[in-house]
Amino acid sequence: MKDYVFDLIEQEKVRQKEGLELIPSENYVSAEVLEAMGSILTNKYSEGYPSFDDLDKSDKEISEEILPNYRYYGGQVNVDRIERLAIYRAMKLFHADHANVQPHSGANANEAVYYAWCEPGDKILAMNLAHGGHLTHGSPVTRSAHIWNFIAYGVREDGDIDYDELERLALAEKPKIILVGYSAFMKIPDFERVAKIGQKIGALLMADMAHVAGLIAGGVHPNPLDFGFHVMTTTTHKTLRGPRGGLILSKGKVSSPLKKPEKTLENIPTLIDRAVFPGTQGGPLEHIIAAKAVAFGEALKPEFSDYAAKIVENAKTLAEELMSRGFILQGGGTENHLILVNVEKSFGFNGKLYEKALDMVGLTLNANALPGDKAAAFRPSGVRLGTPAITTRGMGKDEMKQIAEWMEKVAKICQEVSSEDDLGSLATEFAPIREEVREMALKFPVPGI
Repeated sequence: MKDYVFDLIEQEKVRQKEGLELIPSENYVSAEVLEAMGSILTNKYSEGYPSFDDLDKSDKEISEEILPNYRYYGGQVNVDRIERLAIYRAMKLFHADHANVQPHSGANANEAVYYAWCEPGDKILAMNLAHGGHLTHGSPVTRSAHIWNFIAYGVREDGDIDYDELERLALAEKPKIILVGYSAFMKIPDFERVAKIGQKIGALLMADMAHVAGLIAGGVHPNPLDFGFHVMTTTTHKTLRGPRGGLILSKGKVSSPLKKPEKTLENIPTLIDRAVFPGTQGGPLEHIIAAKAVAFGEALKPEFSDYAAKIVENAKTLAEELMSRGFILQGGGTENHLILVNVEKSFGFNGKLYEKALDMVGLTLNANALPGDKAAAFRPSGVRLGTPAITTRGMGKDEMKQIAEWMEKVAKICQEVSSEDDLGSLATEFAPIREEVREMALKFPVPGI
């Protein structure tokens, strides 16, 4: 008899089918990615690495060959082939000299890069969390912040990176790493300018593109590796539509991870491999690596570029529709997949109240702090939303207009209450909107369900 866990999974399946996912860091994977994740590869222990020799081959050649490996266990012939396929496809997708597909998450990927290049106490220049950066870029609540010395740059009034501040800090502090990356930023970074700054001081140039990796793969967002960046980290979910996990891409010379190389920019790929295993992780998750390989293969297909372009088109349409209805957006719109709304300034209540109200009608997004936000972390002034998941379901401009209309209706209803505790009293007013959301959601099936 199945455990109660399976009943809860079924309930989650219904929630996903009958609602609309607007959290910009969430997406839906294909049935094939789901199948790989749920495979018997979870039974195999594979500490170490496959051989990286002659990776410039076709999928078929890699899938048939047997090469020496750097593993600590036997029985590796099939997982070696799968991991080599994942590495090969990631390199091809992102124009990299090497890829490490073993990180369990984006956080693990970032920490491995810090560990590979820096000594404890070394300086790392990264975006301020309060201005749209990520926890792993120096937030004091993380382990990384207790090991390395993070220095933060911010954004300007227009929502873009303050490149003058970034350059001033880089020249004054001489950080070992300059990091461009974010979790709530709606502009396209000027990678060329940052690369020139990094070259002046000999810093490692690192880009955390977890949010926009799928847009880069689809050719609708610039690739930092094409502008002189040495390393790019990312998650493999979000816009890339893969399993939950991390990925590190790098430029440089690839050599055996068994031999400790000199700490030079040319040797970054091998330094990173050693930092991932055994430096910061144990055995890799080969069922997840197989799912990554499947997702990378899907992203290499021409239709993925159409999907990436549609994400941006939908985001811009949704942003314009929201602004036409009185929503005040950070940066005045978006250049990628992500939108930040200043709910407090737009309607007079906090982002958490709005998040919970939208949840009641089947629209899922998340409360988010804005630059200079004085509100508490759990009661920020804004919300963050995006279009990757709803675009995966096949939605377009008409649906973006409808979503904006629902968001406006919910916002106006929310002005009737003073706190989240009072939202229950609005259930009757929310009910018709909930039915409309459900009706539209069911017209656009969730992949794999």
